[in-house]
Amino acid sequence: MKTNKLLTGVAAASALVLTLAGCSGDRTGGGGDGDTEGAIVGVSMPTQTSERWIADGDNVEAELEELGYQVDLQYANDDIPTQLSQIENMISGGAEALIIAAIDGTALTEVLEQAAAQEIPVISYDRLILGSENVDYYTTFDNFEVGVQQATSLVTGLGLLDENGEETGETGPFNVELFAGSPDDNNATFFWDGAMSVLEPYMESGVITVPSGQTEFEQAAILRWEASRAQARMDDLLTIIGGTKLDGVLSPYDGLSIGIISALTAGGYSASDLPIVTGQDAEEGSIKSIIAGEQYSTIFKDTRLLGAQAVEMVDAVLNDEEPEVNDTETYDNGERVVPSYLLESQIVTADNYVEVLIDSGYYDEGTFE
Repeated sequence: MKTNKLLTGVAAASALVLTLAGCSGDRTGGGGDGDTEGAIVGVSMPTQTSERWIADGDNVEAELEELGYQVDLQYANDDIPTQLSQIENMISGGAEALIIAAIDGTALTEVLEQAAAQEIPVISYDRLILGSENVDYYTTFDNFEVGVQQATSLVTGLGLLDENGEETGETGPFNVELFAGSPDDNNATFFWDGAMSVLEPYMESGVITVPSGQTEFEQAAILRWEASRAQARMDDLLTIIGGTKLDGVLSPYDGLSIGIISALTAGGYSASDLPIVTGQDAEEGSIKSIIAGEQYSTIFKDTRLLGAQAVEMVDAVLNDEEPEVNDTETYDNGERVVPSYLLESQIVTADNYVEVLIDSGYYDEGTFE
């Protein structure tokens, strides 16, 4: 799919588009003459252990190559020193722009100083790079809203809201355990805060209870988003709560959801009485789990649009143009508020996965047969 077609869809989904007045310094590499053919763009992705990040890398690479750029795509396998080394090699190898999805958003300050010294623009991809003034733009989804959607799908699955989002009058109490993402990923706190904005009123009224008492982000966080850590924590929670039956589990990512469900089934739950389990990223394994009646929901973030937006930003700055942004207030990385473009996401359940994922072409028709 061509970039301009993708971005038409992105723009249609956004109610407001702002024009950026300027970025940090003049770090454009195209000279304003449109002659960027063959320029090298470094693309740093965090891992190949998640199908989501493989798809992101493939999308970005294809979009860049279609515009005539050379692409240095690297995956760091969730190892911070590896990602730092790969980015350093991109810089020394002549990259004229960088697209970076950070493993640890706080670990890139020094390597981005090297990029700035060579006037290499940096696009922060999906995960905000923290603690550096040398981040020019950021593209992601509305991560607070993603958390809202996760919690909304949870309370809908519990029967507290109907299909129209209206209160049903159910009073519970419902037993729910909470999981959060990696504490070194800035998005994780946005997901958590969005979810808590929905869940806290129910928790305060007693309609939702957390049997373990673990209601703080630090208690619920899963380092590196690792499924094995989520599975281990769910095992521990089942021990803590004893025979208390769970009605729901807030999970912020499909990979964690798979680990959580594994622990639940090992702990005595059957497919027919699993609690409502949420997720994110619409990974193939979790969609199959949703169809099977195990995982209840996921959040679809169309990474085709995200990749296209990142490429559009790179292409603009390398041609001395201002990329389109629609948020200049939300994403403060500790050194500056990074101009951002936020995309929309969508709740997916067994009722709408065909319409959202197959009819849109994100998955092939026969994927889940």
